[in-house]
Amino acid sequence: MTGKKFSGSKAVGKCQSPIISFRERFSLMPTLTLRFKDKNLKRFRFKRGITINIGRGKNNQVIIENLAVSSHHARLDFVGENYLLTDLKSKNGTLVNEALISTCWLNHGDNISIGRHVLVFAYTEDEQKVLNDKHIKNQTMGINQYPSGNPSFKNPENMEMALVDEDEHMGALAYLQGGVGEIELNKKLILAGKNPSSDIVIKGLMVGKTSFTINKRKDGYYLSYVSGYARPKVNHEAVKNTIRLSEFDTIDIGTTTFQFIKVRCKK
Repeated sequence: MTGKKFSGSKAVGKCQSPIISFRERFSLMPTLTLRFKDKNLKRFRFKRGITINIGRGKNNQVIIENLAVSSHHARLDFVGENYLLTDLKSKNGTLVNEALISTCWLNHGDNISIGRHVLVFAYTEDEQKVLNDKHIKNQTMGINQYPSGNPSFKNPENMEMALVDEDEHMGALAYLQGGVGEIELNKKLILAGKNPSSDIVIKGLMVGKTSFTINKRKDGYYLSYVSGYARPKVNHEAVKNTIRLSEFDTIDIGTTTFQFIKVRCKK
């Protein structure tokens, strides 16, 4: 079941993030409106910078009391000045605008279908005007959108979510210190930090809830710093924005050290 979008909503695009400056984004505080059979049940307004857990369990910020909803169904993270929805391997899945997702950037008016309920992600009318004005400007942008030559993770347009070309290898992180084994980078976007729901949980007092991400693109794997006093280091150099990983690079964060390697894909 899917809900209806609020009248006047303007979709920026499926799982794409609008280009909003830090100052403009600072004042934007979105809402989640819980709907069932076209009836509004409850509206949640949350502060920027916090993680919103969604599910049937009582320890979620957004509780949906329905057996079709998993105890911990999905999570909404404030990442790089934008909002990222992640399905937590729920039994019945999470849909955004009728499309099944694993992770998805949210835009004003998006419908999140969880079980038989719908959550509508929205900004206020004034906030929506900021988003729409920026979207119109983006439509006329040329190919060279990074005059500095150094695109940052904090520019959402840099968050290309395309899959890596299918070949016989994929990226992985091998523990050198702080753990054992390898972590295959088999998702479009890997979140690493001390948040217990991160794909890679890293301990450390100065480590951010989401310390960094690793994003798969057509031309390789990119590590981007997100938050936290302790920045990840690649080959002993602190990452300021985004860096492309090369095989055998070392990644240090907190008390953990990884090595980026290529492993053969499982057939």
